[in-house]
Amino acid sequence: MPLDATSLYLFNTGRNAYAYRDLGCHRDGDGFSFAVWAPNARYVNVVGTFCNFDLSHQMTPIGTTGVWHCKVDNAKPGDRYKFRIVDQNGNVRFKADPFAFYTTKRPENDSIVAELDTFKWTDEEHLKWRASADHYSLPMSIYEVHLGSFNESTTYNDLAETLIPYVVEMGYTHIELMPIMEHPLDDSWGYQVTGFFSTTSRYGTPHDLKHFIDGCHRAGISVILDWVPAHFPKDDFGLRLFDGTPLFEHPDPRRSEQQQWGTLLFDYATPQVRSFMMSSAMFWLDEFHADGLRVDAVSFMLYHDYCKDPKNCLMNRYGGRDNLEAIDFLRDLNTMVHTRVPGCIMIAEESTTFPGVTMAPPYGLGFDYKWNMGFMNDTLSYMELDSVYRRYHHEKLTFQMIYAFSEHYILPFSHDEVVYGKGSLINKMPGAYDDKFAQLRLLFLYQFTMPGKKLMFMGDEIGQFDEWNFKSRIEWDLLQYPRHDETNRFVKRLNGIYKDYPCLYHSEDGWHCFKWVSVDDSDRSVLAYIRRSRAHKDLLMIVNFVPARHIGYKVELEKNARLVPVISTQENQYGGTAQRSEIVCDENGTAYIDIDPYEGVIFEIDG
Repeated sequence: MPLDATSLYLFNTGRNAYAYRDLGCHRDGDGFSFAVWAPNARYVNVVGTFCNFDLSHQMTPIGTTGVWHCKVDNAKPGDRYKFRIVDQNGNVRFKADPFAFYTTKRPENDSIVAELDTFKWTDEEHLKWRASADHYSLPMSIYEVHLGSFNESTTYNDLAETLIPYVVEMGYTHIELMPIMEHPLDDSWGYQVTGFFSTTSRYGTPHDLKHFIDGCHRAGISVILDWVPAHFPKDDFGLRLFDGTPLFEHPDPRRSEQQQWGTLLFDYATPQVRSFMMSSAMFWLDEFHADGLRVDAVSFMLYHDYCKDPKNCLMNRYGGRDNLEAIDFLRDLNTMVHTRVPGCIMIAEESTTFPGVTMAPPYGLGFDYKWNMGFMNDTLSYMELDSVYRRYHHEKLTFQMIYAFSEHYILPFSHDEVVYGKGSLINKMPGAYDDKFAQLRLLFLYQFTMPGKKLMFMGDEIGQFDEWNFKSRIEWDLLQYPRHDETNRFVKRLNGIYKDYPCLYHSEDGWHCFKWVSVDDSDRSVLAYIRRSRAHKDLLMIVNFVPARHIGYKVELEKNARLVPVISTQENQYGGTAQRSEIVCDENGTAYIDIDPYEGVIFEIDG
């Protein structure tokens, strides 16, 4: 089957977002065709189980495209293969197919002949809904999951029977999967990818992953995939020096080396790299029906000197630090996704103050959301303080609202905060056993009621004391103990409240959705604020961050407003002792409310 000339032209000019349909391995009549981009190779063979890995299948270059091609009549699904590349110096390299759809399980790294078009999807209603939905005006409560350590189920099929029902029962709206693209090193958690089109074989086949996502959609759960376009590992079988020359990385190590991780950065000045990564994004959205991508390590793409010594860094052509080509790529990527896959969301993990991350191109990068790392860092560092010192750091909480509407934010308590000695969320809370749980409930109520979409990492919702370890499973047996079970039920109730009250999620793009009632009460470490909606009920939140009881805490509202309790972190059913009743403001709009130690309370404002 001859490769399409237009497709190859677009690939070489950086404008082919569907290169996986031509390059790689594809059915061709009774056999399969193989195509690989290796422009500087002297010879290329495809070797595999279909020929006992001998050299009988020499590939032919297609003009000046840099692409080599051949057909293998007796190749069949399940066959293993690699490309044997001889460089201009006569050195031989055995490379995995960059466009392979499936790969052998580590420690092996052969590509596998696979077909993707045999799965029968049943999620038409979900895709139709997604295409017309306004996600900015909908609740988004994301459950972040590492599939290998969620529970004893370690296959896509088993997880479809355990993870999906749990997420539905808990009231989350989205599952975000940490990288499920093929990667050789378990310790990387999937963030050092070698197979940008290959679902990892750790958990099953591409068909199995489609079954899992299809099941999520039928259950009303959207799926976000963690995607890693910044860098790749140096494994010999991977992309590094693919044909003996640096094709995917910059030739100057000052530009290509990412020393923090020991990986190589993609060179987005190379048109074929742009096509490769554009195609990877579209592959997961188009072929696997993913509802969005969380783009990892965007800061490493934006700046040539990010986490590098500026004195040993190759800057851009103007002498500046901005990676102009990567910035251009991100703009084009987001524009393409929003045009070709309406309703899919693009999320940036970006930790700097780069302007306009969620602003539309050409002035912004065009992402839908950005992780609010400032919220995460400031909130957790505040909560880690002994309560007696919190009064001196009140600004860690109030400063967040200065920039809360500068981007469309997600408020994340992610996996990054519960590893490498940082401790679990519950163990970040100071004090005695019950105090820790009281403050964890307080933290969750604060997260769910501040502007921004929500993200929680698996295990946080049960108050697991051990920090996350990818080699072990979440300690679900903790739910037999009252405080852990109460925390789990509290999070479930928060998800319900979040979805029941549009003021907590609808149009969070300005001060029309938020009002401070008490912002500067640092002496008592209390915040009070209202979440507002033009067409729905407003909510009042009062959050007490210290173990002191405040009698008759004064709040000023509309006159004769009636405050109906919605939830308190200190209710008996969640491990506390508070009892709430309706409160009516006086004719001046003043209410006096008793607030228990470490209590956060939500009132519906009626009238």
